[in-house]
Amino acid sequence: MARVVCITLNPALDLAFNLETLTLGHVNRPDSAHLEAAGKGVNVARVLASLGHEVTVSGFLGSENDAPFALAFRQLGLTDAFVRVPGSTRINAKLAEKSGRVTDINSPGMPITPAHITALRDTLNGMFQHTPAPQAVVVAGSLPPGIDQHLFAELLATLKGYGVPLWIDTSGPALLTAIAAQPAAVKPNEMELAEWAGSKLDSDQKRQAAAEQLYASGIEHALISAGAEGVLWVSQQGIWHSIPPSVTATNTVCAGDTFVAGMLHGLLSGFLPQDTLRFATALSAEAVRHVGVGTPHADDFDSLQQHTRVRRLDDTITEGATL
Repeated sequence: MARVVCITLNPALDLAFNLETLTLGHVNRPDSAHLEAAGKGVNVARVLASLGHEVTVSGFLGSENDAPFALAFRQLGLTDAFVRVPGSTRINAKLAEKSGRVTDINSPGMPITPAHITALRDTLNGMFQHTPAPQAVVVAGSLPPGIDQHLFAELLATLKGYGVPLWIDTSGPALLTAIAAQPAAVKPNEMELAEWAGSKLDSDQKRQAAAEQLYASGIEHALISAGAEGVLWVSQQGIWHSIPPSVTATNTVCAGDTFVAGMLHGLLSGFLPQDTLRFATALSAEAVRHVGVGTPHADDFDSLQQHTRVRRLDDTITEGATL
């Protein structure tokens, strides 16, 4: 299996509540509560590790409450290369209703200084100077206070300089900065893609055209997520669309992170394009049924894959999936 580095600049302890219905202004009593070391990059790492990859996690952690993260990393078999900074890692609340609606309450995170960024660069340089070097880097999640778009662009340039595929999953201004850096892959949703394209994407044709435009801008894998309506994937292997199997969605928090990990796994493993997209889409569907990331070890995962519809939207010759 491959060696992957997953970077989470703004991790969190996720406090997830599952409840029937959220009623504002009243006392709500959840059916269950779950505290977990998380952050989008950490979630991607969880999935990749479960699939057998050798994963190193990095970013910034508060030194005052890093114990839950250190314990989780040991249990998951992840190599911990996080830079510790003064303070406490943020705690986010996620309120998941049985209807599938999720309300996130996310705190901003710890302030990051130029010295912290220098320490992270030193850590990353050490990783890539060793042999064998990682085969892919994932940067996922929001930016903490102290990292503006200029500093983020500089960090992405450093990561691209290592010469390995760079995958980015973020949102807002950070997504626009990421696209400008021309990484190997980005995963905007439909609204984010519309903002980047500068026009409303109110038809399948417009969505596909915008996705093709994103690919043409220098993104090797343009991945457009649309929830239950599936995923549009544009790459040199063609234009593909998937529709997930029908499942009862109870918690969608980790679905996108699971999908990113599933796609990267398929490409690193040399799957055919249709098999890569089917695997990732089915794994994401598995994730929405419960708290946490998706697992390929679910008893019905083969069935989920069989009920995932994948079709090709163009007639470009496919030479096989590459990273």
